[in-house]
Amino acid sequence: MVDETSDRPRLTPKGARTRARIVEEAAALIHERGVAGTTLEDVRVAAEVSGSQIYHYFPDKNDLVQAVIDYQADTIVNRNRVALSSGNGIEDWRKMVITAAKRTKAKGGCQLGSLVGQLAESDPEARALIAAGFDQWAAAIADGLRSLQADGKLASGIDPDDLATTLLATLQGGLVLAQVHRSPRPFETAVDTVLALAIGR
Repeated sequence: MVDETSDRPRLTPKGARTRARIVEEAAALIHERGVAGTTLEDVRVAAEVSGSQIYHYFPDKNDLVQAVIDYQADTIVNRNRVALSSGNGIEDWRKMVITAAKRTKAKGGCQLGSLVGQLAESDPEARALIAAGFDQWAAAIADGLRSLQADGKLASGIDPDDLATTLLATLQGGLVLAQVHRSPRPFETAVDTVLALAIGR
């Protein structure tokens, strides 16, 4: 992820809030319009900040896009960890991902995965950040699966890391199908089928 402890000066609490607001608004716009369709002026207006504030925190658009990648990855990973660490574990995780797909009909696709097609082939640094985000996401799922395994709810012969990668691939493929069909049904079918095969859900 982006190193926030580099040469940049430490932010004041107010500065940190302003920067966070800019990143959050940029993330929403990029998910809706894409990287190419989102300008720094669009972000400035949405975040209700001045142009000098934008450039104070983000010298160019690439810096902002990298911050958005980190933001999307961190948000997704945190949601997954919370769901999987709950009392119902995989059931709460399933409910979380299915509800999100139904709420939006998968419009825009995955907040992190949708950036792959836009950046992976043209921006090696962005591709590396997205890959790191996916690695953290898979690790969060694997940690939850290991807890299930320790509780006897996942067969000992299943590798949690391999199953986490399979579930993550299922989420991404299912979201693509749901996005083009404007229906969460393909996504729900894919997730439920893999869970049934893996843990007999």
